[in-house]
Amino acid sequence: AALSDRLPSCRRHFDHTRDVSRRARLGVPMGFGGPHAGFMACRDAFKRNMPGRLVGVSRDSQGDPAMRLALQTREQHIRREKATSNICTAQVLLAVMAGMYAVWHGPQGIRRIASRVAHFSAYLRTSLLSLGMPVVNDTFFDTLLLDSGVHTAGVLRAARAASINLRQVGDDRVAISLDETTDATDLDRLLHVFAKVLGRTWKGQDGDGAGRAQSGIPAWLQRQSPILSHPVFSQIHSETDMLRYLRRLADKDLALDRTMIPLGSCTMKLNATAEMIPITWPGFANLHPYVPSDQSLGYQTLIQRLSDALCAITGYAVASLQPNSGAQGEFAGLMAIRAYHRSQGQARRDVCLIPASAHGTNPASAQLAGMHVVVVASDDHGNVDVADLKTKIAQAGDRLAALMITYPSTHGVFEVAITDICDLVHAAGGQVYLDGANMNAMVGLARPGLFGSDISHLNLHKTFCIPHGGGGPGVGPIVARAHLAPFLPGVLDHLGKLEKGACGPVAAAPYGSAGILPISYAYIAMMGADGLRRASEVAILNANYIAARLGKHYPILYATGKGRVAHECILDIRPIKDGCGVTAEDVAKRLVDYGFHAPTMSFPVAGTLMVEPTESEGQFELDRFIDAMIAIRAEIAQIERSECDALDNVLKNAPHTAQMVTASQWQHGYTREEAAYPLAGLRQNKYWPPVARVDNAYGDRNLVCSCPPVEAYAEDAHHV
Repeated sequence: AALSDRLPSCRRHFDHTRDVSRRARLGVPMGFGGPHAGFMACRDAFKRNMPGRLVGVSRDSQGDPAMRLALQTREQHIRREKATSNICTAQVLLAVMAGMYAVWHGPQGIRRIASRVAHFSAYLRTSLLSLGMPVVNDTFFDTLLLDSGVHTAGVLRAARAASINLRQVGDDRVAISLDETTDATDLDRLLHVFAKVLGRTWKGQDGDGAGRAQSGIPAWLQRQSPILSHPVFSQIHSETDMLRYLRRLADKDLALDRTMIPLGSCTMKLNATAEMIPITWPGFANLHPYVPSDQSLGYQTLIQRLSDALCAITGYAVASLQPNSGAQGEFAGLMAIRAYHRSQGQARRDVCLIPASAHGTNPASAQLAGMHVVVVASDDHGNVDVADLKTKIAQAGDRLAALMITYPSTHGVFEVAITDICDLVHAAGGQVYLDGANMNAMVGLARPGLFGSDISHLNLHKTFCIPHGGGGPGVGPIVARAHLAPFLPGVLDHLGKLEKGACGPVAAAPYGSAGILPISYAYIAMMGADGLRRASEVAILNANYIAARLGKHYPILYATGKGRVAHECILDIRPIKDGCGVTAEDVAKRLVDYGFHAPTMSFPVAGTLMVEPTESEGQFELDRFIDAMIAIRAEIAQIERSECDALDNVLKNAPHTAQMVTASQWQHGYTREEAAYPLAGLRQNKYWPPVARVDNAYGDRNLVCSCPPVEAYAEDAHHV
């Protein structure tokens, strides 16, 4: 907010290499600590060292601008332990909220909000000084630090009696922060508190005291350049305009409200309305994470009950809800293991064994935790190669710290030797970290804490229904056996001191993204034990139904001897590519023409598609997806029989936009109808992709991370 009012545009006038900030002030509620979005900016030279995901501007096959995830080869899925970060979950929903906040208020509104906060802060400072209360900082935007000295306890006590919470800083200072919700009445109440404690009388200031108060931002920092210069920030002037703008954006998305999202290893299940509503209630949305404990009893009860439920579901003894993502849960769990080994006088244990099939965050997290990653091979059925595991354990010797294993595995199979694997690691003095990302296949059916593992993380944004479309927000709590309890993430008190736990915190708030915990609590409470078990059973049943039907058309990787899979299945496209040149990407893009989001592509095996239907899909939707995949296989067969061109065909040119099929010229060897309506049912509810095939190489060579000139989009205002 301060940047909008004072600092030069994009901070280009400063000699910064990197810049970090957060968007909690841009329309996102406190939520007892989160979630909220942050951001990091850097110079072009450091772009490949940036953590997380980058959205860049590329172009599609028609030469039109298109957004895409850029520079993905630097991410953990490919780079693994050499990745620049382990981040997978992004706070996309919160970034969207912040963006819409800016769209709604526009440059004038944002500047007006920031100016009002700055003026109120200046007015408060002037008034406090007039009462004899020393203010430490001469430079400020919204926060004042007071040298309250012997009056500290009295100020805090009197403020609380007036229903005002202030921040204590050390033993003799108090901090006050204002925002756009602060009004003149709030300031008057606050100043009466200080006047009473100081034995003074507050009568208020005559006239517009805020307008006369000296600015807390030096002239050299005051911004002169325009903000929010993209036209969209100046076009939305009514709720109707905003509604239509959001609808236009939503129509570009292929989301769960249109179709199943069969992304393997993602568990894109229904986020029920009844689960979502409570996060909008003021009691959950507007609570500060460091309010006095007697003001958050409801939240504390919910957090404890949710923790107890997660322990009961997993068979572990303790839980920490602090990690903000699955990757952060991994990091916290591995740090707990390292701390445990140090407590046993075995700090030398630093080797982490990780199966080759592991999710890319596993080796990246181990590397960040200071461990040395050693890869364990998989056998032909997708299981951990036990013989190779024994060899790697022997080679690690007394340096073995842990085994990270996903169960069910990322190959979509249950490890039949899981208990033996855990026993082998324990016998060598190591700990077993079980990645709970695939817990949707186990809830109510198996408890990892009882078959040998020591600690796990769970993805509440997958298994327990917190939405994560677009990447976030997420919650990645860790659950552990009793001996690791002392080493879970610590909690800082309001003074910044470590309140409990031998390890430091992994999030800025004691309970991480507490604001979205009511979603998972509601899901578990409404489902009950029987419902949770049933959900897991149906998730497995749906995956096996797809595998059974599509197995006649595509090879299924890593099925059991009986042809069974866990909660997801892998379709092998590699033989097709070898035969006619059609790739997994071609199939994924063609699915968009059929109105389906693509499955996970080339993970965990390059050249494959991994499908996870979840329990949320009924047979009608499953059959629609299967019929689409069978129809695509028939289109591939035409290429294999040389009935159509190997390069100019419906797969290589997919997806087909409305602009493409309505163009005056059509020079392809297939009809417009074959391109856009491969199945008759699509005429009833056709999804038109907003862009054609994106040029990935161009996007990486011409990365654009910030707003490009408007001319680059060549769009009219009504297309924004």
